[in-house]
Amino acid sequence: MNRGSGPVPAEGTSGHVFRPYQGPADHAAMAAVRLGCAERDGTDARSVVEGIPTAAGIAEACAGLDDPARDQILVEHDGDVIGYATIRWWQERDGTWLYLHRGYLLPEHRGRGIGSAMLGWAENRAARLVSRHGTAPMAVLGGNAMASEEEATALLLDSGYRRVFSLVELELDDLRRLPDGRPLSAGVRIGAIGPSDYRAAWRTVVDSYAGAAFTPEWTFERFLATADPTCWRAAWDGEEMAGVALCFLRRQDPTVGEVEELSVRTASRRLGLGRALLLDGLRCLREHGAQTARLYTGTENPNRSYDLYESVGFRRRNEYVRYRKPLAARPAGEEPPAP
Repeated sequence: MNRGSGPVPAEGTSGHVFRPYQGPADHAAMAAVRLGCAERDGTDARSVVEGIPTAAGIAEACAGLDDPARDQILVEHDGDVIGYATIRWWQERDGTWLYLHRGYLLPEHRGRGIGSAMLGWAENRAARLVSRHGTAPMAVLGGNAMASEEEATALLLDSGYRRVFSLVELELDDLRRLPDGRPLSAGVRIGAIGPSDYRAAWRTVVDSYAGAAFTPEWTFERFLATADPTCWRAAWDGEEMAGVALCFLRRQDPTVGEVEELSVRTASRRLGLGRALLLDGLRCLREHGAQTARLYTGTENPNRSYDLYESVGFRRRNEYVRYRKPLAARPAGEEPPAP
């Protein structure tokens, strides 16, 4: 669909049309779609992975797209927005270019081919982007679905996508009840992270993902763009930074703290640093008004992080699954059809 074009019928459906995103006027309707999907799909309203956004949250997500008018599509029925889909992309550490799409459709409109039409739009849009970016040799399609989203999961699997990994979200529901810490080795100290420590903290996180699959590139510039060091904590072994806990209060609800990263360098693992950093970060969140805390981790994590998190009181909530599919080859010079 071209920028500025009007609604067009959703192929294979009756009475539903696709139209481009039209800016802030759409945000409330898109938020209403997410709220309308929540009960059926088992969405956790307090999730730090995928909750129920307000219109302001939708606005922020749209602003993060490269081209909001082309990288998302809205579905209408009788003039009402009943669904939408988005696509975004990035390069992973191994050189893979991931073109990730996500769609939401009100439950009462499911089972009519609309979800399949939305998926077709996303795959066509991805093919256009790959052609423009020149990334075909390393490009793959990606889709997300919560484990509780049975219909979205079935659609992806029926369309040739296969599960590649998942994230599990955990919650500590009362920060007033934290276990006691344990003594640290001589020469190890934990403290706040200041601006002069930013590059070392960033490098500590990046190095901890060395060799990990499916991880996006994370530049120092991106790290700085989202820096919020109020509850960042680091461990030093002598003069060298050995680990970090990057914690912060959620802007949407500062009673919820998030542990964004907990990373310990390989040589300093199994010494209790991860637990000490985590507890220090959680205490800092509590001191700044957080009542609960959330984090997420990969199910394929080889460092037994679940044991650590559950030992301080975190409990599992939902699981978020990533699916992938090879990008269909097209004859040289062939453009995918515009939806």
